[in-house]
This record gives sequence, C-alpha cells and structure tokens, in this order.
Amino acid sequence: MGKYLLLWEIDRTKLPVSPKERGAGWNALMEMVKQDMKKGLLKDWGTFIGELNGYGVEEGSELEVMNAVQQYTPFVHFKVHPIGSVSQVEEMIKVMTK
Repeated sequence: MGKYLLLWEIDRTKLPVSPKERGAGWNALMEMVKQDMKKGLLKDWGTFIGELNGYGVEEGSELEVMNAVQQYTPFVHFKVHPIGSVSQVEEMIKVMTK
C-alpha cells in the first residue's frame, strides 16, 4: 500500500455564479470527502484559504487512488504524487552507500 499527496483544484468553468448554488456544490464535495475519510482511504484533506484548491493525503493501492479521484471528475482536477517514507529513503541510502 502506498501513500499519495493529492493536489486538487476546482474547475472554475464549472462554478455557478449564484452563491447558493456554489454552496450546494461545496456541500456535495464535502460529503464525498467525508465519505472517503470514513472509508479510510483519505487520511488528511484541506483547502488553501481563499483559493479553489487544496491537498489530500491518501493511502491505498494505485487502483484505489485512481478510482477515488475519478469520482470527483469533471469538477475537480488532481495532481497525484507518490510519497516515499522515512524507512524507504533509508533503504535507498543503504543501497547507495554499499
């Protein structure tokens, strides 16, 4: 199982003008985020204050992460970065220094 940093951004072209409609969209997004956290795949999530983007941290297989981000399409775009742990970096260093 891997760990992944997800950088997400709301697609501005899909945002309604009405604050009430935007609020409903944010509410739907937050419900999906809470469900992913409840499932245990999404470990951390946040938004950058005043922006339409943020981050998430997921733990799972590549397929689980791919499926998770697809549920937000086409309203949210992601950049996904695999994360190496301290122990993985230490193993890399051992190989390099032999």
